[in-house]
Amino acid sequence: MKLTYTRKGDYLYPNLTIESEVSEPIGKYGLLRKSYLKEHKPDWYQSMLLTGKLDRHLAEIDRDAQERLERTIEQMLKTNPAPNKATDQMGWVAHMNSLTAAAEEMILSELIYC
Repeated sequence: MKLTYTRKGDYLYPNLTIESEVSEPIGKYGLLRKSYLKEHKPDWYQSMLLTGKLDRHLAEIDRDAQERLERTIEQMLKTNPAPNKATDQMGWVAHMNSLTAAAEEMILSELIYC
């Protein structure tokens, strides 16, 4: 690997770039993880950013969180079934929103804010 430099005045600056391997977009949970790392674990955030591992980590967290959210809601529906959607639409929506909020709270504490 050959390092090149750019001259600015009397100084030579190395031409450094960060290569990112992930091209997939980062969703809600990946962005939450990014802001958490930036605010609460700045050394780890900088290290991952400089080594090019941050985007891959964020995409993995986002993918895992989405999968876990879907699985958790399915499990919660087995133990606490929703009302009939055809007859009680508002009750069904309220029930699903409460399950989603509870599942999301678990995911945030286990995956995002740890």
